[in-house]
Amino acid sequence: MNFYEQRILPASRQMKDLEKAVASSYEYLVLLDVHIAQLKHACGMVHQANKKLFLHMDLIQGLQSDGHATEYLCQEYRPYGILSTKSSVIQKAKQKGVIAVQRIFLIDNSALEKSCKLLENTQPDVIEVLPGGMPSVIRKVKDRTNLPILAGGFISSREDVELALQAGAEAVTTSNKNLWREFEKK
Repeated sequence: MNFYEQRILPASRQMKDLEKAVASSYEYLVLLDVHIAQLKHACGMVHQANKKLFLHMDLIQGLQSDGHATEYLCQEYRPYGILSTKSSVIQKAKQKGVIAVQRIFLIDNSALEKSCKLLENTQPDVIEVLPGGMPSVIRKVKDRTNLPILAGGFISSREDVELALQAGAEAVTTSNKNLWREFEKK
């Protein structure tokens, strides 16, 4: 997965943040928290701006995060990608031709082992490693999977971004608007 030199993927938690991200020069955007009633407007705004939207399936309020809901979202809203911790969501997104991003939370070596087994089964297009502020863990995941990696969570400074990228992440997802501005291409 190539994000074409886009080192930050702005992750929006509110509609006003999504509007800022759409108005930016960023092409790839992430929508985290959203109510199902706002989804049509959000997706329409992003599509109209010719940008690519990743929807975080597990954080859409009012919609169950499962294969059926994923199929509905892929058909009805045509996101560029779907993020989820759930294998059924990842498999359905891939089946529908949508970029599937498997989110993994790495709290210890056991979680790393379980996540690597999960990744073998789901075979996502991209992995999002959380927390993303752990360069040595990003390197381990990259070496074990050889899949494109997004780093997310606990990214709060330019140094965090640079370390994640140096460790092998393709890009960093962040809701930190200061980092959006700092890394935005002018």
